[in-house]
Amino acid sequence: MNIPSIRAKVSEQEWQLRCDLAACYRLVAHYGWSDLVFTHISARLPGPEHHFLINPYGLMFDEITASSLVKVDEGCNKVIDSPFPVNPAGFVIHSAVHEAREDVQCVLHTHTRAGVAVSAQAAGILPISQQSTFVLASLAYHDYQGVAFRPEEKPSLQADLGRANFLVLRNHGLLTVGRTVADAFLAMYTFESACQIQIGAQSGGTELTLVDPQIVAGTAQAFKVQTGGLGGSFVWPSLLRKAERLDPSFRT
Repeated sequence: MNIPSIRAKVSEQEWQLRCDLAACYRLVAHYGWSDLVFTHISARLPGPEHHFLINPYGLMFDEITASSLVKVDEGCNKVIDSPFPVNPAGFVIHSAVHEAREDVQCVLHTHTRAGVAVSAQAAGILPISQQSTFVLASLAYHDYQGVAFRPEEKPSLQADLGRANFLVLRNHGLLTVGRTVADAFLAMYTFESACQIQIGAQSGGTELTLVDPQIVAGTAQAFKVQTGGLGGSFVWPSLLRKAERLDPSFRT
């Protein structure tokens, strides 16, 4: 697609966030977490205006570029003119999280088969893998209320999420939040891995071994050690290099 660059129209800080978010979309597509065009990743821009970047509705995730991302306000109205449509209904979940969590820059939502499958299980995420222990350290659940396009659902979603960084949307999918795009992506990589492992382990049909709850309680510190205290920023440069190798056009 021939998408005109808007780099000259935005600040350097906004352009960097656009590049990170576009890379995140490309990586989500690469790892097979996209659902055609029907999920979203949003990022809050710095400043008091409550402006956000979100995908142009109708583009596949592997088509998204820094310039094609649409800048909207908290009501999902375009702030910068764009030839691409936006999906206000799809922004309901994201706007609810951004309203309630000033510490969150990025919200990442998926409908993967493993994620939806686990979201339909009454027990939810089981402590059966190292990946699951990182998730369980900051996990919440939100019951299904139909397709999430009604603003009336926002208060219950905000209350259920609380201060957690991982949210199972029952019968729907997965959601992660992060203080950066990198943090939200790494959280989703761990979340999705935990779900795939769980479905795989359950398919064996034998009794599962559970991780000791005391180990689960200490995983927040273990995560800091593994990433040198950097969280998603530790792995993000290597992920950007992967995105570049896949297709550097995300930066345009």
